[in-house]
Amino acid sequence: MNAIPTADALRAALAGLLDGLPPTQAAQAVERLIANYRGTTPTGTPLLRDRSDVAAYAAYRMPATYEAVCAALDGLAEAAPGWAPGSHLDVGGGTGSAVWAADAVWDGPRTTTVLDWAEPALALGRELAESSQATGPRAAEWRRSKIGQDLKLPEADLVTVSYVLNELTEQDRHALIAEAARAAQAVVVVEPGTPDGYLRIIEARDQLTAAGLRVAAPCPHDGACPIVRGEDWCHFSARVSRSSLHRQVKGGSLAYEDEKFSYVAATRFATAPAPARVTRKPQIRKGQVLLELCTRDDGLRRETVAKRHGPLYRAARDTAWGDAWPPPEETDA
Repeated sequence: MNAIPTADALRAALAGLLDGLPPTQAAQAVERLIANYRGTTPTGTPLLRDRSDVAAYAAYRMPATYEAVCAALDGLAEAAPGWAPGSHLDVGGGTGSAVWAADAVWDGPRTTTVLDWAEPALALGRELAESSQATGPRAAEWRRSKIGQDLKLPEADLVTVSYVLNELTEQDRHALIAEAARAAQAVVVVEPGTPDGYLRIIEARDQLTAAGLRVAAPCPHDGACPIVRGEDWCHFSARVSRSSLHRQVKGGSLAYEDEKFSYVAATRFATAPAPARVTRKPQIRKGQVLLELCTRDDGLRRETVAKRHGPLYRAARDTAWGDAWPPPEETDA
């Protein structure tokens, strides 16, 4: 992890975002964004239309998308511990959640470009970056570009596509993932942790593997997803600390929330995927922990770790939804 407290820097940058914006206008923008986020907006339409939309989005969604993308990039970093991107291209990046997330996951300088079709989002992303001391966001280039079938991407070590596929038509989604696969050494795609979001991730995963990339995370294999579509979906959860601004905009009282997301990370270089991945919140019972796993060789499997298993049991009690199983220390042992 980067020594710079990137999450704190992001919260500080967001702190004055809604100053001067009437509360009713912010609330209306948030309500519309919630409907869009749940998939009721026609695809092919940018969701962020003006400054009030973008400010509401950043205050309402950016802390959650940042944590989700951090978790996805951490999955890639764990599978490729000796690798760090020297260049990062964030497609459809809007206000730059993935840029902040990459700054939190990897040390070292990198060239960063954010592409988006909404100029108000790019302007606010640039403003947030310039107001902070976070080196990655401050050095980023924010460039307007239509995200569609005619998009041509420069080559980059890392290409991220987060929370954008729902805004695209089916043809544009296919074109974007194909172009990302061509241009990148590593591609990370993140979508909301809904059944529809999972289907978009599976579609992207199939395209990436067909293009010759290998799945690094979260899947422990490159084969077909063992989940029966329509019966369940693969997703994970990231804990989001709510600032006072975040609670005000979202109308909540809790100091945290859980962001559900689905993702895939795929690479052109060799990685060490997890032997298995915890696909649900572990159930702790008296003297045992129940783990729902997606495994490399056995598909979906439930594993019961009992107290008699000693160190493995203690590790299971500390294991979270989305973690590799068993933990690396236990695998080495």
